[in-house]
Amino acid sequence: MTRNIARPTKAIILYDSKSSGGSTDRFIDAVGKNLAESGLYVEKARCKENGDFSFVEEFDLVVMGAPIYYLLVSSQLFGALSRSNLKQMLKGKKIALFVACGSPEPMAHLLYLPQLKMNLENPVILAERVFSTDQLNDPAAAADFVGQIIAAYERT
Repeated sequence: MTRNIARPTKAIILYDSKSSGGSTDRFIDAVGKNLAESGLYVEKARCKENGDFSFVEEFDLVVMGAPIYYLLVSSQLFGALSRSNLKQMLKGKKIALFVACGSPEPMAHLLYLPQLKMNLENPVILAERVFSTDQLNDPAAAADFVGQIIAAYERT
């Protein structure tokens, strides 16, 4: 049986967080749960600056994000984009981006999301969001983000 609507089947969440079990980790888990409930196979991987990201090739969808510390995207994710093969593995991939910060949303859109995007080559960006600390702990925010991602994926 063939599907009429293109849907991703495998998703990877690439992220960084300075603390294990903190609000970013809980948000990642909520996003993963919502993706799985949408019928996707989901994995998550914490980024390492000098990691090998060849495994990203096997995924249809990449969700990528990190918290902001001292006005910069968390260092391991940013380092992975600029110093490993992650940038190459993301070429042409369908990607959703997020950052978590306490800054006002317009400032975050001007300063932080571009830090991620400047290290991407020809991605198809399905969604990009800035989440406040309060939103990271709101299951509805994760569900809404996943809804945006799935809807955008189906349109591409």
